[in-house]
Amino acid sequence: MYSHHLFKNIFSRYILYKFPKHMRYDLARTGLEYMSMDSLTPAWKRSKYFINMTESALGQTLQQLYQTYKSKKNSTAYAMYNDGPPNDMNYSWTHGHSKGFLLLDQYQGFWVIHSIPAFPPFPEDGYGYPSTGKHNGQTVMCVTFQNDQFADIDNQLLYYNPNIYNCSIPKNFRGKLFILQTLCAGSKLPSAPWKQHVVKLQSSQGDFFFSFAKSHDYHEDIYVAWMAQELQTDFLVESWLGNGHKLFSNCSLPYHVYNVNLIGTLWNSSFSSYYDHSKWCVSGRPEDQWTCIGDLNHVAEQAKRSGGFLCTQNKYIYKAFRSLVLHYYDCRNPH
Repeated sequence: MYSHHLFKNIFSRYILYKFPKHMRYDLARTGLEYMSMDSLTPAWKRSKYFINMTESALGQTLQQLYQTYKSKKNSTAYAMYNDGPPNDMNYSWTHGHSKGFLLLDQYQGFWVIHSIPAFPPFPEDGYGYPSTGKHNGQTVMCVTFQNDQFADIDNQLLYYNPNIYNCSIPKNFRGKLFILQTLCAGSKLPSAPWKQHVVKLQSSQGDFFFSFAKSHDYHEDIYVAWMAQELQTDFLVESWLGNGHKLFSNCSLPYHVYNVNLIGTLWNSSFSSYYDHSKWCVSGRPEDQWTCIGDLNHVAEQAKRSGGFLCTQNKYIYKAFRSLVLHYYDCRNPH
């Protein structure tokens, strides 16, 4: 079981960046085009498929989950979560501001973290992409892990408190996936021992990721107060600032956070952060090489929301994301 990419080839990791509809110097503006990179192609490549096609990277990945649902296998567990679930279900303000899905068997599995509201569809509905997800940019990261890593991932979800809307956790997983089992059953979670927690994960390919997870009791901005200081790096932050009171670039602590406002691509097109719903950050200094992709926006209201990020020092991922930043606000012009 692996993250799938183009032509059904098998990769241990991929990252997808869907373009917004509004882009400068780009004729293709359907809101369905995307670029991607993976463990074998360590640079952005524009896909020939649209994100709403089953042949897309995301479509191929979800087909594995949907096939598990149809087969009703007791040897495979899965869960889908989104604070804004599909099928016009109510938005959840009490759960984490987090979106993703995971699938695992007794050997390995994958964890997908994304920024797309009302996605993915319920298994019985088959693959599709919401029309509401066309307008803005979106990111998706899929990482394959060996089975023994999912106990730590499960524990991180205690802090996330994600809004799980579809799941199956067979009995033979329940000792290892206690938090997922509890969430899947709609039961009350136990109290988290801390307000936030970080754990080191290793992908099936050997890449290391730091999973940062904060509960709703941690009332600080995750970028400024925690990740930048913990990883000892200045961050350039790209996040959705369309709702809420955005936080300005911040230089009040030893390691600083700067808001990105313009994204550029390898194809001489660009787009404003105003049209980007993704949530990611990269080190300002090339020698630090940190990239984080996750759930939370750099706005005041989300200091009180739970969620998290996966951070890595993979040099190819860093180079790919750092190259996207065309302009950011420093603290002398703190927008």
